[in-house]
Amino acid sequence: MSIAAFAALGPKQALTPFTCEPQALQPHEVEIEISHCGICHSDLHLIDNDWASSTYPLVPGHEIVGVVREAGPLSGFRPGQRVGVGWQRSACHECEQCCAGDENLCPRQTATAIGQHGGFAARVRADGRFAFPIPEALDSAVAAPLLCAGATVFAPLRRWKLRAGAAVGVIGIGGLGHLAVRFLRALGCTTTVFTSSPDKLREALALGATDAFSSTDARQIRAQASRFDFLLCTAPARLDWITFMTTLKPNGVLCLVGAPPGLIQIPAGQLLSAQRVICGSDIASPAVIREMLTFAAEHGIAAQIETAPMAQVNEAIQRVRSNQVRYRMVLTN
Repeated sequence: MSIAAFAALGPKQALTPFTCEPQALQPHEVEIEISHCGICHSDLHLIDNDWASSTYPLVPGHEIVGVVREAGPLSGFRPGQRVGVGWQRSACHECEQCCAGDENLCPRQTATAIGQHGGFAARVRADGRFAFPIPEALDSAVAAPLLCAGATVFAPLRRWKLRAGAAVGVIGIGGLGHLAVRFLRALGCTTTVFTSSPDKLREALALGATDAFSSTDARQIRAQASRFDFLLCTAPARLDWITFMTTLKPNGVLCLVGAPPGLIQIPAGQLLSAQRVICGSDIASPAVIREMLTFAAEHGIAAQIETAPMAQVNEAIQRVRSNQVRYRMVLTN
């Protein structure tokens, strides 16, 4: 059966109605009838071909929640189950990374909306090993952004084994940062937010942060010297990295989940003298996504969202482009 969708026919173009013609369902695959799909900034990069990886017609969307309508015999699912799909739709399951449970690092992985038709559609297909049951306690609309934004910030918290009492700084409060604050509060961490938006200072406290400061005021940043065990940067912006590094304790970690432009230049002495670490993190393995969904359900963690009908996709995308959304936009079918 044909799949109704919305597609960009070329770089930077508005999305138009489009019909996908799927091939036969493979034994490991599921076909999902989509009820909700979040809009991620990565979708905008794909529409605009900023990463030189897009092929057109392009159906974006990778924060998907829906119901299984057809399941291959090796998919592990049955029709009627509510599931979610994030950025990644498959992996080779044979390489060193896959065998170690790091399928998100597979060199032959495929993305949900690169070379495939994504979630701005009525239905989508994915490898069942990258479809995740949605806990009953999570509403579909607020769960959709967890499949990408939630997984992106939760993964490094688990990788670096953050525990109750840890002092953490979160740089940037948006689709990623607001979820990071909620996860950290549930973990029992003391969280300080840095934001370039004055109106978000009070919002950060309402989300669960202990303190909130300007991310562009060097004096305010320097005042937090040697305070943090961990800094999570969700902002894709040029920042005063040298000053931010001074806020880390010895053995502290700066982890990037946003992608700032240009080079990050740090004096070697800042790393050597206090054994500090700079690292990056991107999406999450299937095991971590399952853990994240369970953790979110147990602690009542949900994305703060706005919704729009799928038919209003272009208006919704423009709101995301203009940074008018608090904090994640979700399309509904």
